[in-house]
Amino acid sequence: MNHLKNWIRLSPILLTLLFSSCKKDYHKPIDIASSSPTAGNPDGNYAVPADALEEDISSPTTVVGDGTPESCDCDAFVEAVKKGGVITFNCGSEAHTIEMDETAKIVNAASDEVVIDGGGLITLSGKGKHRILYMNTCDEDQGWTTSHCNNQDHPRLTIQNITFANGNSTAEKEFDGGGAIWIRGGRFKAVNCRFFNNVCAHKGPDVGGGAIRVFDQYEDLPVIINNCTFGGAEGYGNYGSNGGALSSIGVSWNIYNSLFSYNSAIGEGGNPKQKGTKGGGSGGAIYNDGNTMTLSLYGCKIQSNDVVQHGSSIFFVTNDHTGNIHIEDCLISGNNGGSWYPVYPSISMHDDTQVTVINSTIE
Repeated sequence: MNHLKNWIRLSPILLTLLFSSCKKDYHKPIDIASSSPTAGNPDGNYAVPADALEEDISSPTTVVGDGTPESCDCDAFVEAVKKGGVITFNCGSEAHTIEMDETAKIVNAASDEVVIDGGGLITLSGKGKHRILYMNTCDEDQGWTTSHCNNQDHPRLTIQNITFANGNSTAEKEFDGGGAIWIRGGRFKAVNCRFFNNVCAHKGPDVGGGAIRVFDQYEDLPVIINNCTFGGAEGYGNYGSNGGALSSIGVSWNIYNSLFSYNSAIGEGGNPKQKGTKGGGSGGAIYNDGNTMTLSLYGCKIQSNDVVQHGSSIFFVTNDHTGNIHIEDCLISGNNGGSWYPVYPSISMHDDTQVTVINSTIE
């Protein structure tokens, strides 16, 4: 993507940040304790629209498990995702972690609607080795269902009341980025979810999304994120070359009452990459790239994210200068590092990008 012609040299502070990033073991899994951060911004109370609410799970297609933790394993979950439809869990009354030995992949022809509901008890862990969930309407291995795979209304994937932790897509070569989840096509929504310690490629000018990477939503409708937490406490953050939490190309987002903290963009050299670098390092929490698109934030908190290059909270660049940002009832503060902040602290964007700020603090 074509962003900036002249990049600013790294300051000593940013070099220190980069050095500390290189020393961190991004592949080491963490345990998800009962004291882990809860889902959503605790101070967020924006009234969300109906399409951002949970989906109905009263008639599940598949219930993973027979009531015991042992019955809820990777194989059972992977098979449930292949079938599609509404997926719930019966793994006992206590919180349970399913350790993923492979990525669960959605079969495009299985069902138009796919809902994965963890009931607030289930964590899917990539064990620091695997991406957790994958949907791609243009991947022939998952089946083509239309002649216009990049613009079709299905599958419509919703994840809700579930935690994604320790995902790792650094070994992925073709569909890179998206440490926990990689999406292309159809529609995608996340409600009441938590994303902890997920990681994608460490370097590269156009790769990212420590937690989630998205391409091509139907009719350019927005991805919906409602009451989710990305990081939330020190040691729980997500990491990637760009977009420590979220990364997308040409995709709009509607994000409600969500918390982004302790996420990091750990690449260096920007996009296009500086000579002698591998590129990246932009968008500590959120990285949006492409053409006409909108980033809308309502009732969100973005704090304590860090970046090497640009946009310690948000990196938002539209090549045709037509995108816009809407920030309402939000707090964006205490994000660290980076440069190129022409209008607002911690937000890197073209100075002619249309930005609407309502009842929010950006500092």
